[in-house]
Amino acid sequence: MANRIKNINGVNVEMTDAEQTAFEADIVAVDEGLPMRIKRNKLLAETDWMANSDVTISDDWKTYRQELRDLTNGLDTVEKVEAVEFPTKPSGE
Repeated sequence: MANRIKNINGVNVEMTDAEQTAFEADIVAVDEGLPMRIKRNKLLAETDWMANSDVTISDDWKTYRQELRDLTNGLDTVEKVEAVEFPTKPSGE
């Protein structure tokens, strides 16, 4: 199989085997993480109303929402995506 092409300063250059392997791992990690992102986005959407300027949101809810937003940081392998643990939703509103 031919190596993928990358563009450096307007010049097409073949990726090295290592670059291609890393690129393909990123694609797998993103594809594998898609259902996780959908769940994360749904949980955030359920609490979006709390971020309105006329709503006072508790520190627990602020932390929960931030943890949801940060959930995808650093997920660059399938193993990391599979190991994701969602934060616990605070009780009450």
